[in-house]
Amino acid sequence: MPPDPMSLEGRTAIVTGAGRGIGRAVARRLSEAGARVAVVDIDPAAAEAAAEAIGAVPIQADVSCSDDVNRTVRTLQERWGAIDILVNNAGIVGRDVPVLDLAEGDWDRVLDTNLKSVFLCSRAVIGQMIDRQRGAIVSIASIAGKEGNPNMVPYSVSKAGIICFTKALAKEVVAHSIRVNCVSPALIETSITGGMDQQQIDYMASKIPMGRLGKPAEVAALVHFLVSDEASFTTGQCYDISGGRATY
Repeated sequence: MPPDPMSLEGRTAIVTGAGRGIGRAVARRLSEAGARVAVVDIDPAAAEAAAEAIGAVPIQADVSCSDDVNRTVRTLQERWGAIDILVNNAGIVGRDVPVLDLAEGDWDRVLDTNLKSVFLCSRAVIGQMIDRQRGAIVSIASIAGKEGNPNMVPYSVSKAGIICFTKALAKEVVAHSIRVNCVSPALIETSITGGMDQQQIDYMASKIPMGRLGKPAEVAALVHFLVSDEASFTTGQCYDISGGRATY
């Protein structure tokens, strides 16, 4: 019987922001495919609960802090020997206000959590991926990073940055058999929408031709494909998962 190209047996994976929502669904999906998974989250209770539910390793870390990121990767390398897969999922929406009412701290908090973390985590694993000439990185962007959502400027900018970071890093490491991709969901049913008012949610949902919000498991399925051998010729891409919202 030929090997299953979607199997992740023997591989190790870090999923950030995996205590809930999309990250938790991704961690579960990768674990079910056979990977050893680290559930990384700033909330230790959420990390513990998610890891226990799927048989993963919980790690509390602030992925916008280089010391926390480097500690996390060192700990997992000592435990597993190497990291095969990184899923950069940690993110926040931030305040739902116009630019005129944004404070500098509002901007910094969203950009650090959503974009700086992708840089820090990718930098922390890329060296040993180059040494081994293998690896896969997938980051969670957003349709907002392509279109820009009103009253969500820091969020939109951070997600646009993830898309560009993905394309640039993919070109840097393509010769080392490392694949770097991202996915851009439309509105997904997670707790992250708790920071948005109903008017904003309705505005975003109205743009989805399928007429519903996406589900975390649907995003997880796409991420699984991108880190698997089935996507062996795919790098530097941004895949929309938007219920038909994105038409370009």
